[in-house]
Amino acid sequence: MDYQALLVEVERQKLEGHHEEAIHICEKILNYDLDCLEAFEEIGDNFLSIREYGKAKKALERAIQIDPNSANANYLLGFAHSALGNWKTSVQLLEKADELQPNHPEILRCLGWSYFHFGQRKKGLIVLERALTMSPQDCLIMCDLAVCYLNDREFNNTVSLLQRALTIDPENQKAKDCLETALFFQKEYQRLKEEK
Repeated sequence: MDYQALLVEVERQKLEGHHEEAIHICEKILNYDLDCLEAFEEIGDNFLSIREYGKAKKALERAIQIDPNSANANYLLGFAHSALGNWKTSVQLLEKADELQPNHPEILRCLGWSYFHFGQRKKGLIVLERALTMSPQDCLIMCDLAVCYLNDREFNNTVSLLQRALTIDPENQKAKDCLETALFFQKEYQRLKEEK
């Protein structure tokens, strides 16, 4: 069986947003090869896309059993734990992914986010800034970094990043929503300061 052709089809389905179809093709591959690392990684990735974190975790844990040194499996499982708020586990997995595949902006984005929420705020901001330096047009990194700055009440950095994201992608709903929230909190914070 030609797994590579099927995996190309999985990628195409995933990019078109047909996540259930992509998962179905991966399950077909697993009928022939229960140790196909890429199939488990793709199942995990597609379940993450539809926010089925428990199912994603299960597939990605199997991928790591097959190859503990898969940067992709460690990254995706770290992302799943981040989505579930398991910050310590997320940081451990993402650090391993970063070790296996250094300087990958997407791994660094998730690692910075997890550091920040795990209580290592300064380290999180530094790693997110590094990810943005490596991928300066990445709106996801800008939005995550902006949300972290917003949590630290760094309104100017927050607004500047979100405006930059909207210059790159004017239809980015996440950036629009974050900017609206940031401007609201900036105004409220200013009002409270003036009242003191």
